[in-house]
Amino acid sequence: MDRIRNVLIIVNFQKDLEGSMVKEITDYLDARRISSTISGYQEGSPPPRFEHFDLAVSLGGDGTVLFCARLVQHMGIPILAVNLGTFGFITEIARDEWKQAFEAYERGELGLSSRVMLRVAVERNERQVFSAHGLNDAAVTASGLSRVVNLQLCVNSTQLGVFRSDGVIAATPTGSTAYSLAAGGPIVHTDMDALILTPICPFTLSIRPMIISGNDVLRIEVLEGQRTGLNLSVDGQQYFALQEQDIITIEKSHSRALLIESDKRNFYEVVRSKLKWSGG
Repeated sequence: MDRIRNVLIIVNFQKDLEGSMVKEITDYLDARRISSTISGYQEGSPPPRFEHFDLAVSLGGDGTVLFCARLVQHMGIPILAVNLGTFGFITEIARDEWKQAFEAYERGELGLSSRVMLRVAVERNERQVFSAHGLNDAAVTASGLSRVVNLQLCVNSTQLGVFRSDGVIAATPTGSTAYSLAAGGPIVHTDMDALILTPICPFTLSIRPMIISGNDVLRIEVLEGQRTGLNLSVDGQQYFALQEQDIITIEKSHSRALLIESDKRNFYEVVRSKLKWSGG
């Protein structure tokens, strides 16, 4: 692999209050004559613009990784996701493992997990009014007291029907263990090329989660006559207020999130330990 010369560090300072991890990493990089750029992560803040980097280091929890993945998705660079939080499902590398993981990746001993990302767009009156990328999911939900919304769903050119529910989630395999799982969706291995369509508290019991091809395009139309406002959220970090007759298109992005894999644990071990999926 090419030598790492420029590193972008995205840090959640709420999890690294004194900046000790940032200093530890920057001191190490300086000693190796590797330049570094530090940017703080704050949920809801717009991502700044950056020049070229060879590697991104995410310091925080899963939310920091989601932010980092969106930030660098157009660069095609790997992400070393270091867990400074408590849960950390996406962030497989512990805070005391970062240096070992960095050097193992340099030596070509660690692989990359290429994760499906979403591209989400909203069309209103035949004009695009919103677009975003996400690593976990996109959700259409009610914003008012009345929770039930009416949505028409299509996959490619096939209409699935009109759904009455509290909303709908379109998740990637990475996001299958997040909001989608809480709403009753399946756990899907992160290497799969698929999307998960999960209704939220559907009015009709026959409506169940569905795994569709990663090449499929999902279209959601906000029907007229809603009794509440609706919101679109991407990764739980980007929000857009929807209107009746808006059309939301959700599809696999051309970009992928490239996460450096840990050699300490695999996907199934993380499911077992983090989700307590080990029986009793």
